[in-house]
Amino acid sequence: MVQAYNFLASWQLFPERCIFENGIAPKSGNYKIESIENGQALSVNINWVSLQNEAFYSQYTFVPDEERRIFQNQELADEIKAAIPNSASMKVTLYKNNLVVLDIMHEILPNGYLKLTQEGINGEGNSFKNIEIYHKQMSVLPYASSVSGVAVRPTKEGVIKHKALSAMEDQTNMQLDQIRQQIELLAKQAQEISKRKELSLMIYEAKLGFKPQIGHTYHLYEKKDGTHMLSMVAPQEWGKSGPFKQFLSSVKLLADHTWIEIN
Repeated sequence: MVQAYNFLASWQLFPERCIFENGIAPKSGNYKIESIENGQALSVNINWVSLQNEAFYSQYTFVPDEERRIFQNQELADEIKAAIPNSASMKVTLYKNNLVVLDIMHEILPNGYLKLTQEGINGEGNSFKNIEIYHKQMSVLPYASSVSGVAVRPTKEGVIKHKALSAMEDQTNMQLDQIRQQIELLAKQAQEISKRKELSLMIYEAKLGFKPQIGHTYHLYEKKDGTHMLSMVAPQEWGKSGPFKQFLSSVKLLADHTWIEIN
């Protein structure tokens, strides 16, 4: 089970990177893989929220020993078989009436993301392929995280509450992470606008012997007296020397009359 180590985590769904040919497209989701039965089996817990804000929960277990075993949800499948050929891939197959109804391939991508490829047969008898992309979250420990932690004995009510709390924590962590990503994007956009503004101020203070056209590329130079000059002539077109101290950048005029540096 050493090869399962890379998969043991709580994974957050990237809905915008997924492809769904079958089932309900989610707005958000969490896919948690845990080791159980003293490391002899794995448990998968799935929490999804649909675009209509409906919550879905699913759970199943399997032993990755390439042996067929009875599947818990007999309506979906009779048997399940799983294997972990290497540390970056894990395959789970579901059977119904001795026929394959669903193949689930788990792959750890080079960037650390988890890719799930589900291939199977839908209720109308048509084949489908769903692709889901997840990124790893900080794991939620199912036990006390310090020596002073209170021992928790499982009860039916406690199990229900634990699942609800786990789903709540996964969903709120997901939403906070999405907000963080949006803040980082806005900060990046603000930096880009600020950079364009500084460049634009420099250009509008430079010497202009023509009227720049939107969408056209020009070239910014620093003159020998320390002032700036905007020219239609590229550095390589000046010949051996030009009337400037140094070439600064090629720039383009945008529709909002700001300037952007181009390479």
